[in-house]
Amino acid sequence: MAMSAREIGLRTASGIVLAGAAGLVIWAGGVWFLGIMLIACALLAIEWAMMSAARAWRLTAAAVGLGLFAAVISAFVGQLSLALVMLVFCAAAAGLFARSRGQEAVDASYGVLYLGWPAILLIWLRNGDTAADPHMGLYWTIFTFMTTWTADSMAYLVGSSVGGPKLWPRFSPNKTWSGFIGGLVGGAIAGALLGVFLDMGIGLWGALLGLAAAFATMAGDLWESALKRRYGVKDAGKLIPGHGGLLDRVDGLMFAAVVVACGRLISLWLNGSGG
Repeated sequence: MAMSAREIGLRTASGIVLAGAAGLVIWAGGVWFLGIMLIACALLAIEWAMMSAARAWRLTAAAVGLGLFAAVISAFVGQLSLALVMLVFCAAAAGLFARSRGQEAVDASYGVLYLGWPAILLIWLRNGDTAADPHMGLYWTIFTFMTTWTADSMAYLVGSSVGGPKLWPRFSPNKTWSGFIGGLVGGAIAGALLGVFLDMGIGLWGALLGLAAAFATMAGDLWESALKRRYGVKDAGKLIPGHGGLLDRVDGLMFAAVVVACGRLISLWLNGSGG
């Protein structure tokens, strides 16, 4: 269904505000980035609980949120291996707690893993290796967000203007193949430009990584659409005007962060350094 001019304006305005706030926090890094990540984890835990365990969402949100906090803080202090172990342990604990309260254990456990894995990797990407290059973490985080936003924006613009066959009408009736292709092209172009202008050591290979991040962005969006259909909700929340919940806004970013983190690992291996 086509959006009205007012809805488009509201969506655009809230998107600009969010992008500006995210840009400032990404640039600042350190405890500022940790702080916004913890706030995001708390909000996402609430949205996930309200979507997956509506009858006892407060308790489920607390269990999921505490698990996310433990893993994210572990990653922030440089203990990535511990963060991953904590993520698995906390997922199991959240599941057992939810089951003891008559809720689905799998939903709570999956919520910790689904939300926590990309959160840990975003912390790892932003922290980088300040001893080798104090700017590298900033560059990789910018790459993650910009390729995601470009792919998402191009998919929306091309899909809205061109239309055509639906991509996956069963779960997301508004998405089209034209938007999907537009998003891939946009992500590849953004990745190529960022790979050249940001000294990340990937050069034009940034186009391939941008393409992969764009694919992950749209896969994350489709996956969340399937989850919402499973739980019988239209949006994950109502936090962001014109966008729904925070999860509706960052679903693609969560998948893209995993892909870009893999790209950084490959880059480290190819360059033989810790930067």
